[in-house]
Amino acid sequence: MKCTGAKIVVECLAEQGVDTVFGYPGGTILNIYDELYKNSDRIRHILTAHEQGATHAADGYARASGTVGVVMATSGPGCTNMVTGIATAYMDSVPLVAITCNVAQSLLGKDSFQEVDITGITMSITKHNYIVRDVNSLAGIMREAFDIARCGRPGPVLIDIPKDVTAALAEYEPLAVSSCARSEAVKRCASKVPVPTEAEMDRAAKLLSSAKRPFFYVGGGVVISDASRELVALAERLNAPVAVSLMGKTAIPARHELCTGMIGMHGTKASNTAANQCDLLVAIGARFSDRVISDPSKFARESKILQIDIDPAEINKNVRTEACLNGNIREILAGLAARVEARGRDAWNDKVDEWKTHLPSMYSKKTPLHPKFVLETVHSRVGDDAIVSTEVGQHQMWVAQFYPFAKPRTFLTSGGLGTMGYGTGAAIGAQVACPGKRVVHVAGDGSFRMNLNELATISHYKLPIIIIVANNGTLGMVRQWQKLFYDKRYSETTLDRPPDFVKLADAFAVRGFRATSEDEFAAAFDEALASGEPALIDCYMDIDEMVFPMVPAGKPIDELLLDA
Repeated sequence: MKCTGAKIVVECLAEQGVDTVFGYPGGTILNIYDELYKNSDRIRHILTAHEQGATHAADGYARASGTVGVVMATSGPGCTNMVTGIATAYMDSVPLVAITCNVAQSLLGKDSFQEVDITGITMSITKHNYIVRDVNSLAGIMREAFDIARCGRPGPVLIDIPKDVTAALAEYEPLAVSSCARSEAVKRCASKVPVPTEAEMDRAAKLLSSAKRPFFYVGGGVVISDASRELVALAERLNAPVAVSLMGKTAIPARHELCTGMIGMHGTKASNTAANQCDLLVAIGARFSDRVISDPSKFARESKILQIDIDPAEINKNVRTEACLNGNIREILAGLAARVEARGRDAWNDKVDEWKTHLPSMYSKKTPLHPKFVLETVHSRVGDDAIVSTEVGQHQMWVAQFYPFAKPRTFLTSGGLGTMGYGTGAAIGAQVACPGKRVVHVAGDGSFRMNLNELATISHYKLPIIIIVANNGTLGMVRQWQKLFYDKRYSETTLDRPPDFVKLADAFAVRGFRATSEDEFAAAFDEALASGEPALIDCYMDIDEMVFPMVPAGKPIDELLLDA
């Protein structure tokens, strides 16, 4: 049948199983929005307050649901506002399809109104991108984009469509996803997912079986590949302690006896010490970020390293390995569990358990409202199924340290890019993707200012998100560095200025609460939870509350600052 390019876009979205898109309209994308209007019974559109918020929402939707998130925006400032969100998704391997519309082809390259080269701008932060110059290729590109976004190591794909292409006519034949023709680009993508040889698997199994002090360092790849069950099974068979990166937080239950907590700059004493005293470090779906390893020459200095990852580019990129396994993580872990010899608990486990008892004394000091109390209270009320999103900063580390995540895909945060302003949009996406779950968003007052306009979105769609603002009146993480390393020269980090977050919430028709003590917080959270409505709790915290342990930049990760 003959269809306009705009109708082909909408039909291909439906073909891919998309029922929700996030975005913001404008002149060049009007033809697509007109088709969305005609198909509102098939595809729901969530109108955000800003294109960056829409992109973060599509990202949160993808992380929470495990499916591809979709975001749309118009040309010029519309699509450039998406760039930070696309880069955030790229750094954290999130499957995303971003659809932008450009000026008509006759106006391209002429500095036309609201014209930008968005494919050029996003080339380094997308897995692949396109500019569609022929309506006859549009359906194939749409299908290919979804395949590329989710195959192998996931990531964002951008499709830029000139306005005249959205209006042009072409033959369109609907296809079931399973029947979609596999393009050469997709075939190349799929062929890049290797399968380890039997010899490689046997060698890795031998390393694991012979290790006296095995230690697992687990990243977000385990969550992305839905391999948590296989990870736990292998760790239990080997009685191997398991540390997690920030992105790997939900790969193993925080209260599992083998879990040692987060590793790296703000990792636990157990994780950081064990990494440098083990004899075999197994990195699984982790990229050896500088925030984890600090000085590469002093990381895991007494151990052999076995790396397991789907992306060959990650092998030996930051740290040299003894052996590696490239391929599907879930299949590899299951294969190893069938090959390795079981290992009983021994002195190594006892030593790691001893390190696990350490808690920095600052976290034991009594303050009117401590983040540890806040997060433990939240978990006690919402349980293991709730989804928690964060912004970036001290509050993000407190969530990683104190919230006992037990299930995959329940923690949404910007790990690779460290995007302040990420979490509010991500919470929106998560709540839309999982309407039956509670979503709690924890924000610092500095980060929350970045995208607080999305309160309008939360309010309009009546999303029962509870926002907790850890309000210490400062850019806390930067202040912490200034205090420790810059002789307390607090240059431009004190936030002694509006808004009053409770009054702001009221302006957006969101219930606002103020908490200055444990009793006030508990009462406010209980009321917010019982209401089933959007809510914001402004929590006043000490301006000098800090995050410990902390590894100073460039130091070995077992040389931790344990207190101020």
